[in-house]
Amino acid sequence: MRLALAAALVATVAVSACEKSGSGTDTAAGARAPTQGVAPAAPAPTDAEAAALLASLPAPYNTADLANGKKQFARCRSCHTLGEGQANLTGPNLYGVFGREAGSKPDYKYSEAVANADFVWEAKHLNDWLADPRGYLPGTKMSFAGLKDEKDRVDLIAYLKTQTGYKPA
Repeated sequence: MRLALAAALVATVAVSACEKSGSGTDTAAGARAPTQGVAPAAPAPTDAEAAALLASLPAPYNTADLANGKKQFARCRSCHTLGEGQANLTGPNLYGVFGREAGSKPDYKYSEAVANADFVWEAKHLNDWLADPRGYLPGTKMSFAGLKDEKDRVDLIAYLKTQTGYKPA
């Protein structure tokens, strides 16, 4: 319980520290009020909802370990958020990423390499990207070195599908 509370506190501080300057209105207490026009974040799916979506995914994602995927996402959390309506950080918010054209999220400034990429984010592209972002798309500003273990990438992609509003076809 204490570990979960500490992790939540650290995540809150990290997200607050990563917000872009001027993204909200300063209050007297020094906290930031939400930017006008930004919807509050939707709640994350329940464990049962995530498990049902996982079961509907094609192999190998349907047998992924969501706990490990969540653990792998910890590497991404300092730069990316997942929930609908959450802010972009150093990297874009990933809600709705599957099925979206690379470099097309309107409220995020991408590197020229990603902005000019000619593909739609789906599991295959994301797997290759996560293995070696700079090798997959030279010129990206993403500083992540890559996730070398294939099982970790499968678990992470499945976790992302369960957390980012993915709807199976």
